[in-house]
Amino acid sequence: MARHVIQGRTVSTPVQVRDAAFGGAAYLVRADAARAVMAYSGLDVTEVLPGKALCALVFVKYADSDLDAYHEFGMGFLMRPPGAARAPGRRGLPALLSDIRRVGAGAFVHWLPVDQDFTLEAGRTIWGFPKELAEIDLRLRSPFKRCILRKDGRLVLDLLLRPGIPLPARGALAPLDAFTQRDGVTRRTSWSVSPRGVRVRPGGALIRLGNHPIAKELSELGLPKHALLTVTVAHAAMSFGDATEQPLEH
Repeated sequence: MARHVIQGRTVSTPVQVRDAAFGGAAYLVRADAARAVMAYSGLDVTEVLPGKALCALVFVKYADSDLDAYHEFGMGFLMRPPGAARAPGRRGLPALLSDIRRVGAGAFVHWLPVDQDFTLEAGRTIWGFPKELAEIDLRLRSPFKRCILRKDGRLVLDLLLRPGIPLPARGALAPLDAFTQRDGVTRRTSWSVSPRGVRVRPGGALIRLGNHPIAKELSELGLPKHALLTVTVAHAAMSFGDATEQPLEH
């Protein structure tokens, strides 16, 4: 267990989230465009199909956590961890899942806005997460789950999810290690999640982009377009361990 002093408060790891709700959409995007977005990191995407990468957009309402209550939005990519072998030429979902199990995969966190100062500083200090302050309007009480995200007074996106069919909680979500790149340092963070009220469906997302630079990045990835799949979780407990620095390949 490590201790970190954030704004005069001591935060111990692993950091515990006792209750959260979230939703997300995954999109197939051009791999070359995804590589251009994350070129600063020195990391590489995993091609899930020839020339295609996976981009995930996720919003979270943290109702009870060691970092207080706050809202969060995340933009990331399925990536190949440093040192992992490149996937062979096989393609298709069964082959992809087999390759992930064999050579590993990670989730590269490109952008992670939040709406509270304390979690902003904690996220940057403990894990190197690319957190920024933004206005995150989450509407989760209706059958449709909606996130309206604004940064510096400009609309980034308006994302609406239509929940799918319920899945058993056990084995429904297997989180990948999160990778970040901040101030020239690449970090890897392992985390766990215990979800309840999991719903999944193909498609099911409607997205409108604004005029913020992140919206421009998303448009260069090919959005708006049909989502590959959407996931919603009514309640989840999570645990985040310390980050470890990761050397890059040369």
